[in-house]
Amino acid sequence: MSEHKDLYAQRGVSSGKEEVHAAIRHLDKGLFPKAFCKILPDYLAGSPDHALVLHTDTAGTKPILAYLYWRETGDTSVWKGIVQDALVMNLDDMACAGVLDNFVVSANVARNSHRIPGDVLAVIIRHASEYLEALEQWGVNAWLAGGETADVGDLVRTIDVGYTVAARLPRAEVMEINPQPGDVIVGVSSSGQATYEQQWNSGIGCNGLTSARHDLLHKTYAGRYPETVEALLDPQVVYTGKHLLTDRLPQVPVDVGHMVLSPTRTYLRLLRRVVPACKEKLHGVVH
Repeated sequence: MSEHKDLYAQRGVSSGKEEVHAAIRHLDKGLFPKAFCKILPDYLAGSPDHALVLHTDTAGTKPILAYLYWRETGDTSVWKGIVQDALVMNLDDMACAGVLDNFVVSANVARNSHRIPGDVLAVIIRHASEYLEALEQWGVNAWLAGGETADVGDLVRTIDVGYTVAARLPRAEVMEINPQPGDVIVGVSSSGQATYEQQWNSGIGCNGLTSARHDLLHKTYAGRYPETVEALLDPQVVYTGKHLLTDRLPQVPVDVGHMVLSPTRTYLRLLRRVVPACKEKLHGVVH
């Protein structure tokens, strides 16, 4: 584990986010310090019985994989999965704190317009609306409130895709993480194909994609797409794998590219059934 952690750090990523935790150590933890997300008082309506959640997350470095696959194949549909990744990283985190409905979503997209053209941007913007509309089929209300789409090529080499999501909920519905002796830990798979999914999922989600990309993919991508690699990295930790994105692996129904681009699975549909039925017995949910 220590060797893997060291390799992760050499690639410029902190798996434990120690510096972030140190920076926020003295900040207020909110109304429910043990909740998965920070819970604020209802500053908007002033209700003592309600609370607010404001959450921001991105697809991390996963857009680099979409960029590589799109550049190699011309397939713009891979960007739809990036939208789902960034949205689910918000929605499911908030669901772990008890927010199961009525989300307001704002986009935060920063691109290098020299490398990410308008047709790719259009797919990303359009699919956000499509995904939120699909949630309505499960009875989940989510509204797109616009957002910021900025061309910042001096800052971003390809594209960064993220969302900010807000919700208001009764304080009685907030869930905290408070494990008890004798509790049973139930894990729900992220792989395979859920009944509400349209395609097979490798289960990789949206965490650890920096390692996945460099450990799996061939060094040829470093030479062909230097914009996908931090120039200060040691070349020995860059694209150290043996696979091309279009390679096929035994017993895997998709190519390597689609395997690592499998969209983050949402458990919101499941939680909307489990939480109301079992809330008194639930001592924490983690995404």
